[in-house]
Amino acid sequence: MSYIGGYNPQLLQGVKRLHFIGIGGSGMYPLVQILHSKGYEISGSDVNEGSIIDSERAMGITVYMGHDAKNVVGADMVVYSAAIHTDNPELQEADARGIPTLERSILLGYVSRLYPRSVCVAGTHGKTTTTCMITTMLELAGRDPAAVIGGKLPLIGGYGKAGTGGCIVVEACEYAETFLRLTPYVAVLLNIDNDHLDYYGTMGQLKLAFKKFALMATNTIVANADDTGVIQVINSIDRTVRTFGIEKSADYRAVNIREYKPGFYEFDVLEWDNYCAHLCLAAPGYHNIYNALAMVSCARSMGLEPSAAEAAARSFAGAGRRFEILGEVNGVTIADDYAHHPTELAATLSTAKKLGFARVWAVHQPFTYSRTRTLLEEFAQVLSAADQVVLTPIMGSREVDDGSVKSEDLAARIPGCVTVPGLKEAANYVRANARPGDLVLTLGCGDVYKAARMMLG
Repeated sequence: MSYIGGYNPQLLQGVKRLHFIGIGGSGMYPLVQILHSKGYEISGSDVNEGSIIDSERAMGITVYMGHDAKNVVGADMVVYSAAIHTDNPELQEADARGIPTLERSILLGYVSRLYPRSVCVAGTHGKTTTTCMITTMLELAGRDPAAVIGGKLPLIGGYGKAGTGGCIVVEACEYAETFLRLTPYVAVLLNIDNDHLDYYGTMGQLKLAFKKFALMATNTIVANADDTGVIQVINSIDRTVRTFGIEKSADYRAVNIREYKPGFYEFDVLEWDNYCAHLCLAAPGYHNIYNALAMVSCARSMGLEPSAAEAAARSFAGAGRRFEILGEVNGVTIADDYAHHPTELAATLSTAKKLGFARVWAVHQPFTYSRTRTLLEEFAQVLSAADQVVLTPIMGSREVDDGSVKSEDLAARIPGCVTVPGLKEAANYVRANARPGDLVLTLGCGDVYKAARMMLG
């Protein structure tokens, strides 16, 4: 009895108890926090203990270890993540009992409607960082926003929060059109790049999905004037649009950009050609200028002055797994980054090369066979910027290995590249060969971060 379809305002009517399958996931946790704060009774199940489950239990939520049919007894609705398969015993029991079941991204759409003002941040790159920046701006301005973020925001100590204010900030993922389940008050379009074509097929279809997302905005579209794909999407849209950029004419433009220390930037912001703010970014990387401009561009729609972004820029030093410095061992700095697309890898490695380390290592775990196969030459080109490259096997995730592409195919295109059979071997190779003064970056959206922790262990 899985619910699929258009928005139904009565969907949660009469629902008192929600059961979450996979309640320990980072995407589930903010929804649990928000619905718990709204008075819903929550229970859930997962297969591994963890800090999120510890936090949920501290809230008084019952969390079962392991999936068992009896866990759903008494629930009015069952929520499951995309990782849960149809043969899950709890899903099957819910169907047998006639309990409605709802995939997480659909519930997110309903939760976002609980707040009068929602900022939904979409784009191939930079979603998590920009969502964190906007949340930080609202938080420091005393607005107590709710938030649903794809990475950890240190200021709030997690992946989201249940705010008491009237606004919510949501990371809006474009994969499989999940962002079309949201209803943004402000829709942010950061960029549109050649990703998820295993689902969309063509760039035209991907842009069409972004156009549909933009058209759902009930107040304002915030758009990157320097991104060709974004401009193509918004050119024919009859909505209020606020643009931001560096190179092209825009409503919010960064000028007088300078590095105040290697890899870190400050700049003035012009609002319709008039000075409105000076941002000094605590997060490294030129690409973060765009993310910060998106934050500034949202301010007025959320009832703030652009200057409210100044404190956020100084405060926000980065999200979890976004150029996250994890520590140092034997004079070698270990960091981790979520980059998994050539454009993201290029931005991360460009930033790393400016920070004054003796050598920069890229320990990369390719993610999905289709992306690796389609962008093989692009991956090879950007990874070659690192001084040393180590590749682990491709993480297939939702895809089946058909044998058409392997990490060795990518390694053959990168001078001096080394392949290893697993994360432990990657950590061992780095520990044996890295030298004091080196920076080692683990790169990928899978579980390559575990290798970084092994290096420190």
